[in-house]
Amino acid sequence: MSAQAAAPRPLYAHQDRLPKLPIPSLDETAARYLRSVRPLLSDADYERTVRAVDEFKRPGGAGEVLQQRLIARDQATEKSWLIDWWNDYAYMAYRDPVVINVNYFFVFRDDKMRKDPAARAASIVTGVLAFRKQLVNEELTPDMARNTPLCSEQYRYMFNSTRIPEIPSDVTRTSDPAKNNHIVVLRNNKFFILETTHADGTQLSAAELQVQIQKIYEAAGSTKDLPLGVLTTEHRDVWTNVRKDLLASSPVNRASFDAIETAAFALCLDDAKPVTREEASRACWHGDGRNRFFDKSLQFIVFDNAKAGFNGEHSMMDATPTSRCCDFVCEGLDKGTIDLGSSVISRQLPQPKKLEFVFSPAQAKAMEDAAAKFDDVVAKHDLRVVVFEGYGKNLVKKMQISPDAYAQMAIQLAYYKMYGVCRATYESAQTKKYRYGRTETCRSVSVESVAWVKAMEDPTVPIKAKGELGRKAIASQTSYMAAAVDGRGVDRHLLGLRLLIKPDEPKPSIFADPAYALSSHWNLSTSQITSEYYDGYGWGEVVPDGYGVAYQVKDNAFHFNLVSLFLKNDHFQTYFHEALHEMRTVFEATIPAPKTKL
Repeated sequence: MSAQAAAPRPLYAHQDRLPKLPIPSLDETAARYLRSVRPLLSDADYERTVRAVDEFKRPGGAGEVLQQRLIARDQATEKSWLIDWWNDYAYMAYRDPVVINVNYFFVFRDDKMRKDPAARAASIVTGVLAFRKQLVNEELTPDMARNTPLCSEQYRYMFNSTRIPEIPSDVTRTSDPAKNNHIVVLRNNKFFILETTHADGTQLSAAELQVQIQKIYEAAGSTKDLPLGVLTTEHRDVWTNVRKDLLASSPVNRASFDAIETAAFALCLDDAKPVTREEASRACWHGDGRNRFFDKSLQFIVFDNAKAGFNGEHSMMDATPTSRCCDFVCEGLDKGTIDLGSSVISRQLPQPKKLEFVFSPAQAKAMEDAAAKFDDVVAKHDLRVVVFEGYGKNLVKKMQISPDAYAQMAIQLAYYKMYGVCRATYESAQTKKYRYGRTETCRSVSVESVAWVKAMEDPTVPIKAKGELGRKAIASQTSYMAAAVDGRGVDRHLLGLRLLIKPDEPKPSIFADPAYALSSHWNLSTSQITSEYYDGYGWGEVVPDGYGVAYQVKDNAFHFNLVSLFLKNDHFQTYFHEALHEMRTVFEATIPAPKTKL
């Protein structure tokens, strides 16, 4: 075999050369931690925290002992000291329902060329299969940060992947994509298997897929089956036990579950017709909970009015790779770069297979209970969409400001307008420049951001001073984000140290101090994913008195998705518009003069 033939394909070619996730020094984390908590604490509380941190990091103290344990853990693995902990702690061992709490969604922009739902579904499936082919063949290029390749490990869990409920921690089931080219299609709570290839291995064209999907619409009829899928909205322990009972009670159930779990992805054909952004967002986020299987890694959703979107299972993949897939599909269909195949329909197309299940009265009751709990949880949530079309990324760049930092300051200002106080804010920072990297926390609230929002609300402060304070706040956020992306935030390091405390050891001072819980009580949980082809993106809040704020900074617009337990989202929505108008006035008036060349 030639050297050229043996060369690794692009997607994973760089994996072995990626550096391991670093472990910051105790002093570095302590200093950054103290700086991050300062704006959240009174003078007296801050002094108490300083004493707790100093005690923790003193020579020979608890921090030094835990740091050495963490270094030993890192040296004992070729992977990452964090990844197994993180996957388990943040996702697999998490027992509350994944819907609302974990899964996230995208709403796709309308496709003006495809207003028939079967045609829209067939085109999306064709696009996803094109992306899947590149991924399976490892021809996909790795994600990049400028000229630096990023870790591709998460792509291994994109297709033919399903989260399996188990106690005490869930697991992931992945299946061979070469042997499983079928997708699972849901309609009226019924499950169908649609083979995407002919007997000779060639892929069905978009026209042929449309014929097959239309057959599923017709076969599903207008009546609804018992909602098996709603069990995936349950508490994970409850779902674990019901699933085991279903598998043990019938070989028919075992075969049907196997077909679902090995499928490349799921396609949900909903009978809803969402119109507003709020309706479409809620429909993609959770829908009615019945016509779904939330444990599948990828669920593409098409509604009866041909609107469409996506729901992602979060445990082994963050939103970056799934967004790349969805953006590839939407852009490719819009620009005509996805090969839809021949319009000639084969006469050999088999009827899609409906999966059968055998349910006992107790299992049917479990579905009824799950549906009632799901409906109750959904009813407690409010979702509002802020679409601000006054300006966007293009203008922000002319102001010489990072668009992401600008959006973060808009969130801070809107929150301060509403509550008159700043609270702990989580922004997701990706650490994929490292092997097995996922995310770190960027703590967006700073001494500088607090000074700025207070100045913005003070009419006596001159506009020039507001601009100067704002740029200092943005510089602080940008600096913390750079450290987080570099694996030098505080939250993952402190988590690693905390997880190494032995059961018989006292809680170290830094973790016993109230500031630790306060500063990681995320009243604002935020993250950006942006595509000009998305009309929605979001997830739920992470604390009962907080908001989930997903945002997109588009070329000429800002898009914020606000979710909370009815914490006056309509008021919050209004303050976002106020903040963005006022910020433009300030930052346009204070653009730094260009530097003169000597």
